[in-house]
Formats: sequence, C-alpha cells, structure tokens
Amino acid sequence: MAEAVKKLMNDNPVARWGVLILVASMMFFAYMFVDVMSPLKSMIEKSVAEGGLGWTSSTFGTYAASEYFLNVFCLFLIFAGIILDKMGVRFTGLLSAGLMVGGAIIKFIGISDWFQGTAFCAWLDSWWVALPGSAKLACLGFMIFGCGCEMAGTTVSKILAKWFKGKEMALAMGLEMAIARLGVFAVMWISPLISSAFPSAAIAAPLGFCTALLLIGLINFFVFTVMDSKFDKQLEAAGQATSEHSAEDEFHIRDLGKIFTSKMFWIVAMLCVLYYSAIFPFQRYAPNFLEETLGVTAETASRLFSFFPILAMVLTPFLGGFLDFKGKGASMLMLGALIMIACHLSFAFLLPVFPYKWLAFLLIIILGVSFSLVPAALWPSVPKIIDEKILGSAYCVIFWVQNIGLCLVPLLIGSVLEATGGYRVPMIIFSIFGVLAFLFSLWLKAEDSRKGYGLEKPNVEKK
Repeated sequence: MAEAVKKLMNDNPVARWGVLILVASMMFFAYMFVDVMSPLKSMIEKSVAEGGLGWTSSTFGTYAASEYFLNVFCLFLIFAGIILDKMGVRFTGLLSAGLMVGGAIIKFIGISDWFQGTAFCAWLDSWWVALPGSAKLACLGFMIFGCGCEMAGTTVSKILAKWFKGKEMALAMGLEMAIARLGVFAVMWISPLISSAFPSAAIAAPLGFCTALLLIGLINFFVFTVMDSKFDKQLEAAGQATSEHSAEDEFHIRDLGKIFTSKMFWIVAMLCVLYYSAIFPFQRYAPNFLEETLGVTAETASRLFSFFPILAMVLTPFLGGFLDFKGKGASMLMLGALIMIACHLSFAFLLPVFPYKWLAFLLIIILGVSFSLVPAALWPSVPKIIDEKILGSAYCVIFWVQNIGLCLVPLLIGSVLEATGGYRVPMIIFSIFGVLAFLFSLWLKAEDSRKGYGLEKPNVEKK
C-alpha cells in the first residue's frame, strides 16, 4: 500500500507553496489588524468632543497589553498547544481564525461612534473609571482576537513544518513572516488614508476595513483544510501517518514534561520573549515616538515607520534560504540582537539630538535587518530541539512565554511614558531587553556546540 503513493501533495511545488499563500494571507490580515490603531494614537487621545476617544497613554498601553491577557493569565496558549497537538492543524486553524474575526467585531463595536452614546457604554464607564467604556470593550475584543492570533501563529508554524518537512522549511517560514510583516507596512499607510477619507468615522473606519479582511482570511483557512485533508489521506496510504493519526505517536498531556524539562527549550523561549519585547511593543509606540521626536504629523510619522518591515520582508526569505542550504542559525540570532541594541540606543540618544527624517529612516531600516535575522533563524530551530508530536505545544509554550513580555511591557512603557513625558527612558528599556537577548543567544550557541543540536547546520536534507 505504501508503494501506491509515490508522489505526495507536498512534493508538488504548486501545492505546498499554495498552502503557504493561504495561511500566510491570514497572518498578513492579522498583522494589519494588530497595528491598525497605532498610527491613530494621537487622534485616539483627543477628547470625544474633538472626535477622539479620550484615552490617555496609560489607557493606550492597557489596550495594547490586552491582546495578550488571556493568553498569559488564563494560560490560553498552553491550552492552544494541547488543542493543536490533539485536534490537528485543520481544526485549530479554523478555530483561531474564528476567534480573530469574533474578537475584531467586538473591538470594532467598542470604538464605534454610535456605541459611545449607548446605555451599555455608560454602564461600562461607571466602574473602574480609570478606563473608559470604549477601552474596556475594545480590550475585551482585542483579548479574544489575541487568543486567535497567537494560536494561528503556532498553527501556521506547524503547518509549514508539516508541508515543508525535508524541503525549504526555513525559506517557507521566512516567506510567511515576510508576508505577515507586509501587513505592518500596509496598515501604516492604509489606516491614516481611510481615516482621512471617512472623517465622521476616523477611528472606526480603518478598523472595520481590517475586520473585513480577517473574514477573507477565514475563508482561506477553509480552503486549506480541504487540501490538508487530502494530504493526510496520502500520508496514511503511504505509511507516513503524522502524529495526528499515528496511534503510537499520539500526543499525551504527560508529553508536556519533555518541553518544560528541556534546557534548550527554555533558552530559546527566553531569547524569544526578550527579543520580541523590544520589537512589538515598540511598534505600538513608534509612530507617536517619531511624531514627537521629529516634530512631524501623525500621518508622516506612520508612513516613515511603515518601512520598518520592508527590509525584513525582503531579507527574511533569502536568510531562510541561506539557513536551508548553509545553516549558521545560532550565529544569526547573535547578530540580530546586537543590531537591535544599537538601533534602540540610537533612538534614545542620537535621534533626539539630530532629529532628521533621513536618520530616522536609516535606523528604522537597520532595525528591520535585525527583525529579519532573528525570526528567520529562531522558528526553524525549534523542530531541531523538540519532538514532532509535541511541536505544536512547544511553539505554543514559547508563544506563551513571549506573550508574558508582550503583555507586561506595553503597560510598563505606557506608565514610564506618562511619568517621564518623553521616550528616552522607554528606548533605554528596549535596548536592555536587547542586551539580555544577546546573552541568551550566546548561551544557545554554546549549548549547540556542546551537544550538537544542529542549529548551525542546514535544514535541507542532502540525498
């Protein structure tokens, strides 16, 4: 029976790269939704009478942190990993996409103008008065969206590990990240444009547009499930059933112990949380930082920062290809951390002294190099240190640890910003995270040299 299937679906380049496009498009739309309100921070903090929501920097920080609240404090990402390894990528992919759409709709309602005058909004305003009712509902929606978004991220990683096993895995993961990051670039331009085109719904209109895109992403996941179902039938017929179908390799809850007791896993997880804590929270505040530091409009600042992911988008696939055929993953992690440290220190001390747009643009582009080096090397390294049957849980635990930082750091930055009235101290904090990430990358390379996990070796299997 195994000989009856000589060519699997993932042996067909059109099929496996088609899967990449389907799942990466959902992450593209998700990244757009995550940062859709970042270019609008100044407008959001205006009073309701002026067309804003009346939020403060602390409120905005709480909103930014809410995306990760359920993942961290309710351990949703841990459960997401178990769901992924028990139920498979098809069920989990649809569930994650559905959560993103549902959360997006709730958040859209929360910031809509018509909601501000409702009795429900007045009731939300009446308790915990430090946070407006619009922020409370927006945070709830963002929490639900965040559960789906982080679950989708881990699911997509496992999908690509499955469809590109023994093939261009790092290149595929690099392209997926590149496509997702294009969403950041797109929304930094599109959000202000839509806001200007619909002045009567300047905040709600961009959010509604991105919510509609998430619906398209949900449809894409439905198409993927059809393809993946056929692929699994081929694997079973060829005697290559995955852990989702193999009885002897079936995932058990006790297998999580293999993750929590792995030193290499925790080194990777800590490197991840420290690095991303200096990237994603920075994205929330970067347009406003540039607006205040350079003395430009919010629209100009958001367009300037939009180029942050561009070089990363271009470089990541090439770096993924380099990893596939040449290796050197641990070394790339070290270099990426060093570049990030230099950039954040320059934002803290150099740019305020020389507030030129060309200098800001240069620093943003260089930071994008770091943002291509680290993720391109980090995610393809996980399958080298974790068994395939618990790979989904491993990704989810890493994302959980990462989410702790992504939840707490915006709160910290919002409070520090309100206390100091400037961005120098927040930028120093981001650079400290970079220093710690570099130390963990050194440790990771040392452990790999001693025990031979193959982090410096290529991914493509030579026949």
